This record gives sequence, structure tokens and C-alpha cells, in this order.
Amino acid sequence: MKQRGAKGLRLFAVMSLSALAFHLFAEVAWAQEIAGGRTYGDFPIVGGRVAVWVAAQVHLLFAAFVLGVPMFAVVAEGWGMFGGEAKYDRLAKEFTRLLLVAYSATAIWGAILSFLLITIYPNLWIYLAEIFEVSMWIYVALFFFESFTLYLYYYGWDRWNRGRAKLGHLTLGILLNVFGTAVMLIANSWLTYMMSPPADVGPDTAPGMVQAWSAFANATWMPINIHRAIANVVFGGAIVGAYAAYRFLLAKTDEERAHYDWMGYVGNLIAIFALLVLPFAGYYLGREIYEYNQQMGITMMGGFMSWLWIIQAFLIGVLFLTGNYYLWIGMGRIPGAERFAPYTKYMLVVLIVGVIVWATPHTMIANREEIAAMGGNLHPFLGVLGVMSAKNTAVNIMILTTFLSFLLYWRANNEPTVRWARTGTIVQGAMFVIAALIVVFYGVYGYFVSAIVRIGFSVYQVGAVIATIVGVVVINVFMMRGAKSRGAIRWGQMPPRSQYALFILAVTFTWLMGLMGFARSGIRQHWHVWEVVRDTSEWAATPALGYAAVVISACVLIFFVLVAFIFWLGGLAEKPFEAGAGADASSSPGGPELAPAAGD
Repeated sequence: MKQRGAKGLRLFAVMSLSALAFHLFAEVAWAQEIAGGRTYGDFPIVGGRVAVWVAAQVHLLFAAFVLGVPMFAVVAEGWGMFGGEAKYDRLAKEFTRLLLVAYSATAIWGAILSFLLITIYPNLWIYLAEIFEVSMWIYVALFFFESFTLYLYYYGWDRWNRGRAKLGHLTLGILLNVFGTAVMLIANSWLTYMMSPPADVGPDTAPGMVQAWSAFANATWMPINIHRAIANVVFGGAIVGAYAAYRFLLAKTDEERAHYDWMGYVGNLIAIFALLVLPFAGYYLGREIYEYNQQMGITMMGGFMSWLWIIQAFLIGVLFLTGNYYLWIGMGRIPGAERFAPYTKYMLVVLIVGVIVWATPHTMIANREEIAAMGGNLHPFLGVLGVMSAKNTAVNIMILTTFLSFLLYWRANNEPTVRWARTGTIVQGAMFVIAALIVVFYGVYGYFVSAIVRIGFSVYQVGAVIATIVGVVVINVFMMRGAKSRGAIRWGQMPPRSQYALFILAVTFTWLMGLMGFARSGIRQHWHVWEVVRDTSEWAATPALGYAAVVISACVLIFFVLVAFIFWLGGLAEKPFEAGAGADASSSPGGPELAPAAGD
């Protein structure tokens, strides 16, 4: 009986594997014949599109996490290795521990997404598979290598922790980032092809006639690569900060609390610094979309999606305000920071005004009576603040203000000893003032020129801000060499509300990523592939913003429920906290150095 049952199980396994093989590796012509009788599938309750939408969004959120975290895990390990500070090595290992379960979740949601696409959008899947079949094979191979590299990197941590073996272990971390980045580049080519196929590809072009490299390196591929790489760093830093906040609130000892306070600071530092650069990458992507197809750009910025950017402005305003709030609270544990406290209220006013301007719509939703009272569709006051000249000015001033908060935080407990310290401080102040004047000048001047000329002014504003950030950092690095410490930082002495700020940053970043994903996909409207493959399903129309907000919120909720589970598992797998392994109590907030010993 047992033998017969075993044979039956083997037969069932062979049949199942055979069916799976035929399904996944069938000839394209045969697959098209099957798909011909089934144009679209469906999903119970929520419908096919929402099922694919949720699976894609949750998969991308986990993918962003597992791509962003290894970047600064390797940097932290290298800093600990070459700087001789064990706390950085512990920090890197703790970062990597979070990746193990998150990586599995990424793969699971990727499989769910693949099967949903195959069953709900079979014709689209076949079309894309015929164009990108080679890159799909490479993608799977890279995913295989990335998986084994991750396991070697984590489980070999303690064994390869000395001498040349440590250098080899660091090399594994670098390879992990190389494989992960390559995987991202390939996947980005698939999604950007749907948004910006080559100009010579039309509805009558057979998939086999599309040139593989032209489809791969399409018009928006590189802008998406840059934007996503920076966004992944921001997102990874925010999630690590949320993990540190979670562990801080559960800490039982001062030593453990100090370590997770420092870890939260590092995560926040990475997220905020990358956030300062992210809007510029967004401008680049928007410009390339306009250049590829003006209709698509107008739909994105001036059509029904224009109100989406008001929601985006509000969320980014929350990020700026919360990030600065965390820095200002953190000054409470830094001796000498009290001298900067009076300035924070002025910076808060600047940030609030910037958020108000940035979130101001150009046109208002109004009835006939209200339009008549305004004298037209544009409000006489709000219409002025709703254009890009005002918004570009506001966001650049907000970036400068946030960088100033970080600079004050960096210098709080350090007293420079170089002879030119006063001159250096004056030069830094002058750079801030000059950058602000350039930003405001081109913001005002933009009202007196045509729209085409006005768009170019953003380059000068961005250039002034970036030049100021780089220049001030370089001056400060040299100025702080040999600086005297005003006292040891009291790591761990942070009120609970500071940790809730880290939670807010993580949730807001996640919401923002979901919103931008909807914007990128929604501008295709009723096209699977823009003006090439038409969506003829019942879900072809782009959903309203309110409906999209509900779906995005559901994605965020699903993601954080799973992330909370990952945080809990991370605590189970951890050894008891060892005294002395955490943040050095004498560490300074640092700048690019993160947290060097104060007074060194």
C-alpha cells in the first residue's frame, strides 16, 4: 500500500513539473494560440488589475529594500575594517540580517507577480517575453548568483573576519551590490519599454522585429535607473531607521538603547542625504518623459494627474519637516548644541512656508459661482504660487534649510581649532546666502519669460544648491580636523517621540514610492505599451486618485505588516546584546564620517 502511494506521489510530482515546464517554456507560437482564446484573466473580489497592482507594488517595495540596504552595509563594513572600529562591523552585520527574510519575501512576491501576469495578462506576457527573452534568462542567472552571494556574505561573517579573509568577505559584499544593481537595470528596461518604446515600434510591429538593445535602452531607461538607485538608498535608510526605532523602544539596557539610537541616526542620515538629491533625479526623469512624448508629459503634470503632485508635495513636506524635527531633537543629547537651538524656529518657518508654496495647486476645484467670484479658473493669489517657478524655488530653499540643520548638528559639539575657522564659517554662510539669492532670483525671473525658457532656470537653481552642499561639506571636513570636543554625546538619551519620527519617515517614504509608481504607470492610460499594445480589458481606464490612494494604502499596510514580522524574526535570530559592541558613548554625530570618536 505504501509502495503504491509512493508511486502515486511520484506520478503526481512528474505530472505537476511537466505541466509547469510546458507552461513556462512553451514555444511562443503555441503560447499565442492558447492565449488567443483567453485575452484577459480575472481575480476574485478585487479584480485582475488590482491583484497585479498590489503584487507588483509590494514586490518593488521589498526589492528597493534589498537593493538599498546592501549598499550601506558594505560601506559600514569597509569603514569598520579600514578604520578599526568594531561597531561599524556589527552595524553592517545587523543590516544584513534584515536582508535574509526580506530577500525571501522579495522572491515570493516576484513569483506571485509572475504567475498573476501569466494568468491575467497572457498576451502582454507573451509579447514582452518574445522581446526580452534573453534578458529574462540573464535576470534569472543573476538572481541565482545574488542569492548565493547573500548567503555566503551573511553566514561567512564570523568565519571570514580576519586579515585577507575579511577582505574577501568585503569583496562578496561588493559583488552582492553588483548583482543586485544589474538585476534592477534589467527589470527597469522591461517597465520603461512599456512607457517609452522606440520610435520605430508601432502597433503593427511584430515582437520578433523589435531590436533587443533599442527596446532595452529606451528613452526613459537611464532616468529611471538613476531615480530608482537613489530612491532605494533613501528607502533602505528609512526602513533601517524604523528597525532601529523599534529596537530602541524595546531596549532593556542603556547600552542597547545607545546602540540603536546611533543606528537610527545612521539610517536617518543616509535617508535624508539621499533625499536631498532625489528631487533632481525626478526632474531629469520628468524632462525625459516630456522629450519622448509631450502628450504623456502634459497628462502627467497638467492633466487629471496634476492633483497627484499636490499629494506628493504634502508627503515630501512631511519628510522634510520630520527629518529636521529628528535632527533638532537629537541636538538635545549633544553638549554645545544649545547655542544653535534659537535658530531652529526660523528654519521651521522657512520649511512651513516652503511646504505651503509647494503644495499650492495652480487651479482649484470650483463651481460656477466660485469661478465667477475669482474672475476665472485661476485664483488671483494661488494661481501665482501654483506654477513651477514658485515650486522649484520652494523645494530648493527647503533643501538648503535641511542641509543647514544637518550642518548645525554636525558641528554641535565640535570646536574648530584651525586658525582660519572664523573665515571658513563666514565663507560657508556666504555660500548659503548666494545660493538662496540665485534660487530666488531665477524663481522670480521665471514669471517674465516663456515656459520653455523657464524650465531651463531649474538647472541654475539646482546647480547653485548642489555646489553649496559640496563646497560647505569640503570646507567643514578640513575645518573640523583636530577639533576640540565640547563633551561626549549622550547616545540613547532620546525621548520616545524621536523614534516615532523615524516610523513616520519610513511610512511616508513607502507611501510616496507607491504614489510615484502609480504616476509612472498611469500616464500610459489605456495602453499596456504606449501607443503599441492597447489595453482592451474592462480595467483599461486609469483609476481616479481616490481609488488609487486606497489601493496604495493597502499596499503600504501589507508591506509594513510583513516588515514588522521581519523585525520580530530579526530579534529572534540575534544573540544577547554584548556590552561595548554598540555605539561608542563618545561618538560625535559626524558628517560624512557618520560617527567618529569626538576629540580624535
